[in-house]
Amino acid sequence: MSEDPVSLPEVKDRSPASLLVAIANPHPDREYEVSCTTPELTCVCPMTGQPDFATVTITYVPDKLIVELKSLKIYLFGYRNEGAFHEDITNRILGDLVGVLSPRRMSVVTDWNVRGGIHTVVSASFP
Repeated sequence: MSEDPVSLPEVKDRSPASLLVAIANPHPDREYEVSCTTPELTCVCPMTGQPDFATVTITYVPDKLIVELKSLKIYLFGYRNEGAFHEDITNRILGDLVGVLSPRRMSVVTDWNVRGGIHTVVSASFP
């Protein structure tokens, strides 16, 4: 007995930013700050293949859009198996979020666990 395979919808954009969902800011007339922090940012060192772990803090003043938090979590999990340097990931997160949300201001800080005796913190901001 054979079953027809389930057809999945075609995904045109497979970039990490395509995972981010922007929703309408319920208070676009007011300037307020949103801060999201998670200790679960993980990637792989492109030189050694060893896992790297960081706490990421995203702080922004929204304009017309805010980020839907579940989509942010899924987006950040997307770095889990990716080989990238700390500086690259921090700046990519900032660039992707700015591209999707067009906030008034935004900063991304990644605080990486010690590796090889070196503690690294990377900060990027917009504008």
